[in-house]
Amino acid sequence: MKRAFQWNEHVDVLSSDESSSSNPEVEVDNGPVDKQSMDMTIDQPACQEPSEDVVIRRAEMYQEYMKQIPIPALRGSVIPFDTWMGLARSIKHLYEQPLHYLTNVLVKQWDQLRVGTEDENKSLDTIIHPIKAEASIWLMEEVHRQTTSPHHIAKLWLTDPMHYAFVDSIIPTNVKDALQVL
Repeated sequence: MKRAFQWNEHVDVLSSDESSSSNPEVEVDNGPVDKQSMDMTIDQPACQEPSEDVVIRRAEMYQEYMKQIPIPALRGSVIPFDTWMGLARSIKHLYEQPLHYLTNVLVKQWDQLRVGTEDENKSLDTIIHPIKAEASIWLMEEVHRQTTSPHHIAKLWLTDPMHYAFVDSIIPTNVKDALQVL
């Protein structure tokens, strides 16, 4: 394998301390700077927010896809967990399927409800039996997948610019299998 960079050439490395103008041996050339580039304004956002119609369409597609994913009927094992979000992460990994946006938001809220309680630092699986906790998440997941209005999801997404942090990536099983072959 050949390298694009020849290692026998001389390379000057400057740390941030050496690059100051107080060092007479260091010459800094930032190239020509024109007045127009210095007067740039930052009034316009880097990327434009999607329109309400686009968000509604995305929510409709998302909800339709989530409805098609079956809730597992058989549960393999007892999952140890410290937090609701930790249990949700383990469920996603174990069953290889995403959880609904609203379920992810809900488990985060459940974890926040524990803040300030006497059992806050206690492992949650010592408070609530793991089978009951997992069943609770699957119950909420079924409700969210089968009964949530896409317009409600879109409304939430429009008010939360960070909503995508709670939307699990969706990779259909046949695509996942194809990726494993590669």
